[in-house]
Amino acid sequence: MCRLAAITSKKYFSPIENIIAIETMKEGYDGSGLGLTLKDLGGEFQDLRQYPILSGICSKKGKEILDEYMYRMGFKLKHEWTPKIRTVKGIMQRDFYFARVYEYPEPYKEQPFDVREDLLMNICLSLRRIGETDESIFVFSFYPDVITIKEVGDPIQLADFFGLDRNGLKAKIIFAQGRQNTNYSIYLYACHPFFIQGYCSMTNGENTAFVPIKEFLISRGFPGYIGYNSDSEVFTHILHYTVRQLGWPLTYYKDVITPLKMSEIKEREDRDALKLIKYSLRPLCIDGPNVVIGFTPDGTCFMVHDSKKLRPGVVGGYKGKYALMSEECGLDAVIPKRDKSKDIFPMKYDMVIVKPHAEEAVVWNQQKGDYYFNLDKE
Repeated sequence: MCRLAAITSKKYFSPIENIIAIETMKEGYDGSGLGLTLKDLGGEFQDLRQYPILSGICSKKGKEILDEYMYRMGFKLKHEWTPKIRTVKGIMQRDFYFARVYEYPEPYKEQPFDVREDLLMNICLSLRRIGETDESIFVFSFYPDVITIKEVGDPIQLADFFGLDRNGLKAKIIFAQGRQNTNYSIYLYACHPFFIQGYCSMTNGENTAFVPIKEFLISRGFPGYIGYNSDSEVFTHILHYTVRQLGWPLTYYKDVITPLKMSEIKEREDRDALKLIKYSLRPLCIDGPNVVIGFTPDGTCFMVHDSKKLRPGVVGGYKGKYALMSEECGLDAVIPKRDKSKDIFPMKYDMVIVKPHAEEAVVWNQQKGDYYFNLDKE
């Protein structure tokens, strides 16, 4: 199994906190890779949040291609972050790791944000196609106020390799996954978290319904629904499709991936909408075991399980800082001083939602279609 460590905070913190949590949960994975996604950035990125950031890896040849392509598309480089690499035994160093901040091309500076979002996604997809064959360019995200880092190797060693404890990289939301190599060969595009247009998720489990979900998403005709080097990437795309494309509330994500039985739907006030979801989006049902942790563009974080509830997950903390973890020991490592009696272990009908800026953690119950628990209330 993989191990997941997500932290959301009112204050900036270092990704080393996530790494420590993953190291604490180390018994559950084989250390074959690390993925990090940081949102609401601090440090040298704090005053650059209106500009898109291209995150990735490239070879020397790839850097030349990247520079020429971005210039041709009208993007001007405004700022560049590169980690101060430290040689670590067992970690293969690639030529360039980067998070590059660009100014939008002139014709797009006054365009609506959704138009600019589509531009950024298409640039990301084009660069991926250019570099994927010879692995000269890997791109993981291209979006304002977001950085994604991925590499093969043991997470604690990679933290040392990238200098995560000394490079000043900070954010208010950080997702990290220690990947276990199970169904697929070790490959950077198969490493969680996955990101598309402000939506991000990571998963522990196996998606046995992968093929019908993938085929349905591809049939939507949206250019970003591609890749699928991991069977878990579809969870991010379902989230994007449900909330951004269809414009539905986040809680309907739970109703899409784990629809209620008809007898249960009748007990919900929005039963008519749920019936339409159940019939029209049946191919998006998941058949775990899975636990999914994600965030949306406004900084809302969540945890949800499939109906089998065969993968662990816990949420805990206090107003101003919460952690969503695979295991309780990971939560202890990050937020030891909390009221442990209020820790949330979501069951199959539950969706734990942490509000933006870590304001509060609540539980939405699918059967009732309502919130029934607030971690901060007595």
